[in-house]
Amino acid sequence: MRLPVWTLLPLLAACNTPGQEFRGIDPVRVSIAQSTFDVRVDGTYAQAIRLNREWAPRFEAVAPRGAAAIQKVSGCRVTRLWGDQAVMLARLDCGAGAPPLPPGPAYYCELDHIHGAYADLICLPRP
Repeated sequence: MRLPVWTLLPLLAACNTPGQEFRGIDPVRVSIAQSTFDVRVDGTYAQAIRLNREWAPRFEAVAPRGAAAIQKVSGCRVTRLWGDQAVMLARLDCGAGAPPLPPGPAYYCELDHIHGAYADLICLPRP
């Protein structure tokens, strides 16, 4: 059975479509280590959509890079991060927030320690 090509277009168009609460917000494209994200910020919430291909990424491996991308765009501290390896949502603390990461083209981030639902993220500018 052959399907017309136009029947698949809605599926392809949804690859980088933001969630309903982030529609109408222009994305900011950020590269952190080997990952590239479109980040949208709406008040104290943010969404990061990973755009690049990676072989079998785990959420635990991609999450620190997603959090760093959100922090870089928002200038706020990520207090909670959830989702999967393709689309991450974050709760932001902009009041007492952490200072933004230093400006630069990209950062190298490592997950230092996981404890419960939280993790320590170490990000350094790439040389």
